[in-house]
Amino acid sequence: MGDFRRLLLFFAAIGCMAVQHAGLVQAQAPTAQSVVSAARQALGGEQKLLAVTSFTATGRTRQIRGNNLVPTEFEINCELPDRFVRKDEVPAQDTDTSVTGFTGDQLIIYPTPPARAGGPPPQAMAQQRLAGVKQDFARLMLGAFAASFPPYPLTFKYLAEGDAPEGKADILDVAGPANFAARLVIQRDTHLPVMLMWQAPGPPVPNAQPMPVEHQLYYGDFRDVNGTKWPFRIRHAVAGQTTEETTFDRIRINQKIDARKFEVPK
Repeated sequence: MGDFRRLLLFFAAIGCMAVQHAGLVQAQAPTAQSVVSAARQALGGEQKLLAVTSFTATGRTRQIRGNNLVPTEFEINCELPDRFVRKDEVPAQDTDTSVTGFTGDQLIIYPTPPARAGGPPPQAMAQQRLAGVKQDFARLMLGAFAASFPPYPLTFKYLAEGDAPEGKADILDVAGPANFAARLVIQRDTHLPVMLMWQAPGPPVPNAQPMPVEHQLYYGDFRDVNGTKWPFRIRHAVAGQTTEETTFDRIRINQKIDARKFEVPK
């Protein structure tokens, strides 16, 4: 009887250890919240990131167009949470300066693109352009803040552990308005965002639906800006081929921005 009792105590102890181990594994399993929290800490910490109310950035984007590499000089102005505008100039071409952005739910774009024959009505086209600009804004914010903002709210879900260029990484599913879907890759060692992946329709195909192609946005060259870290280089690849690379010369935060930069063309 004594042996039987000792055997019961042994199995009870083993069961208790198993429960404790399971609880430990569960506690250590990554969650979207813990990964995002660690990323924001690596980008400067919650207090400093929440203190950013505006930023301006200048630099250049080099785009591959056919066999040519076309440089574009840009200036970005943003007042968080919902005013964003980007001005582009192409020094090598005799073209007008283009401006795209938004103020709340109003599109900023000039010069106004001409309507396409057989295309959607002007209002529908404007909504498509507004959604596109807000998606570009959201992708930049993911690399700089590991967060979303009210103009384009996103949700995060932990997907899996994966491999990144410099080691293990955590991969998050990111979802947003109008079926926006992407995967955010965060380096496990540094906790910095390193890549965003999504699919978009490919080039038009006569009499057929265009096939989706994979897009990758690589965040790199993180530098300190007033106690926060920003990616000073962003590379965009389509189907594994680089199509453009953006480098920032200067980023300034919390400086007054002329309100006229966010005026909506009449």
